[in-house]
Amino acid sequence: QVQLVESGGGSVQAGGSLRLSCAASGRTLSVYYMAWFRQAPGKERELVSAITWNIGATYYAESVKGRFTISRDVARNTLYLQMNSLNPKDTAAYYCAAASDSSYYYYRPGQYDYWGQGTQVTVSS
Repeated sequence: QVQLVESGGGSVQAGGSLRLSCAASGRTLSVYYMAWFRQAPGKERELVSAITWNIGATYYAESVKGRFTISRDVARNTLYLQMNSLNPKDTAAYYCAAASDSSYYYYRPGQYDYWGQGTQVTVSS
């Protein structure tokens, strides 16, 4: 089992920045991918960004490329998402997720075995 706890959400005006954190505990040695997903009301959960835990290879949704940066601190078992130039379309609940499966479907929510409780990000215009 892997436990994930997110923090860092909040309300910000358009153009602002936020940094999300996700603290992982438990069987973290089994983790291959970690990712941030988001879900807005009435919409499906979508990948924001993913990272391979050991190597640090990163993947981004087109909508956040150049604005968001995913990173991890392996020693602290913590995942981060630095979000800059936020706009109202970024408003959603953001979820941290972990997957032990190394297959290339990192963009699919079903790939992930463990999820955090979510943290709300609200961007006002």
